[in-house]
Amino acid sequence: MLFGLPVVQIVLFGFALTNELKNANIAVVDNSKDIATQQIINKMEGSNFFHVQKTLTNPSQIDAAFKSGKIKLAVVFPTNFNQDLLHLNKASVQVIADASDPNTAMTLTNYISSIVTDYQGQISQNSAIPYTIIPEVRMLYNPDLRGAPNFVPGVMAMVLLLVCVMMTSVSIVREKELGTMEILLVSPVKPLMVIISKAIPYLILSWVNLAAILLLSVYALDLPIKGSVPLLVVESTILIMTSLSLGLLISTITSSQQSAMFASMLGMMLPTMLLSGYMFPIENMPVVLQVISNIVPAKWYYIIVKDVMLKGLGFSAIWKETVILIGMTLFFLVIALRNFKIRLE
Repeated sequence: MLFGLPVVQIVLFGFALTNELKNANIAVVDNSKDIATQQIINKMEGSNFFHVQKTLTNPSQIDAAFKSGKIKLAVVFPTNFNQDLLHLNKASVQVIADASDPNTAMTLTNYISSIVTDYQGQISQNSAIPYTIIPEVRMLYNPDLRGAPNFVPGVMAMVLLLVCVMMTSVSIVREKELGTMEILLVSPVKPLMVIISKAIPYLILSWVNLAAILLLSVYALDLPIKGSVPLLVVESTILIMTSLSLGLLISTITSSQQSAMFASMLGMMLPTMLLSGYMFPIENMPVVLQVISNIVPAKWYYIIVKDVMLKGLGFSAIWKETVILIGMTLFFLVIALRNFKIRLE
């Protein structure tokens, strides 16, 4: 704890704690296809802020691109953009951002505005009448840029993970420390039922926490659930099962409550805060941390909650994340059960 924790914090916070955004995926709809729009698009691609993921041909494709989660911002150039700029000395460009994360949306729209302003100043140098390009910004899913739509999914992931992992691992290790686990195992009750009985109370407690969070979100924070509530409950239950399985795994590799508590806190709190996309965009991080983030259950649950709760999407949009969480649950559970039997034989 004295040497390892500071090193981990410095590395994670040093790379993850940044307000900059780099290589954010965006889409472009160029209805004008003239020299001015091409020059602006080239400036976007030439910066470190954006990666043009898609070049759409129809504005109706924008909604589908946002719902798929592949882009965070879309830029739409109207027809006759360059003609309006030359003859009317002004033109407009529409900027559409995913405001389910308001900080990211504001940062990206500011980057676009800066690029447009820079281009505007560049073409006005040799003109007696200055040109004006007006970015028309539109925020999707969270037009008021409120903080609640961003932190509620993160809080849900944090609470469910910490309660399930930490309490499950400690409850089983406590039985080992007191010497009562062997007594339970020689009773007529099967070992698997002993483990399940330890996990069920925290499953129920997590359901209560989930209900409390959703009720507070809707009635206290005025954050309506746009998608299916049963689907959200089912997906949350899958995360709870993943967390319970991970708690069982920690309990099989630790010998004291203190070590189980430390492993749960260090193994869950920091990755959930830093590598789930809740506090800081994963796209900003080095490739190594982006790869590591894929093994953090909170990352996939955070995506699921935002898609269902804020965007109103169905299972077809989150099936991949659901399969990943189920796979993690089975992986943790199989290893935990194997280690548990080996340790007690």
